[in-house]
Amino acid sequence: MAASVLVVGLGNPGIEYQFTPHNAGFLAIDRIAERCGAVVSNRRGRALTGTARLAGKQILLAKPETYMNLSGVAVAALLGELEEDVEEGNASGPRLIVLYDDVDFSLGTIRVKERGSSAGHNGVKSVSSSLGTEEWTRIRIGIAPEEEQAAEAARRQRKEYVLKQLRNSELKLLDEGLEKAADAVEMILRDGVAAAMNKFNQRESG
Repeated sequence: MAASVLVVGLGNPGIEYQFTPHNAGFLAIDRIAERCGAVVSNRRGRALTGTARLAGKQILLAKPETYMNLSGVAVAALLGELEEDVEEGNASGPRLIVLYDDVDFSLGTIRVKERGSSAGHNGVKSVSSSLGTEEWTRIRIGIAPEEEQAAEAARRQRKEYVLKQLRNSELKLLDEGLEKAADAVEMILRDGVAAAMNKFNQRESG
């Protein structure tokens, strides 16, 4: 059976970027793959991919091998292949889910959206530009520090912050976000985007 949904994590290739905030999308794909017993190592187009089964659906997991600001090139190519391969009986439901970092939310939190602007995120800008639409499902993974002053500093110095190595304490919080992101993908596939938004888009207290 052909994969009916493309699930993409945004990030930068290279070991030096592996545990930076900007690679939260890649780490989320790794978490989903681990959960499904899949391996994301097949080179397809300009991405590393792996097939998996989640919530009763065949999915294609992908990590673009382009740098962040060219992510859309790989996403558009993979989506085009998927549309050619997919059987008509599997055409319902979300066709594309993209996971990426968002400095507007704290580490350990996520937000689910059906559409939206890039909000300055170069990977998102590239995807929307390449697809010619902002109408695609996204899961935003919070990467801002918990402390408000540190979070504000991270937003002001976004370009520097997203490429710095995360500390162990920060990775522990990010891990919570990766679990939620994997849960959100599963819920979207099983129950739809609205259900995932209701569950995961709760405002932080405090």
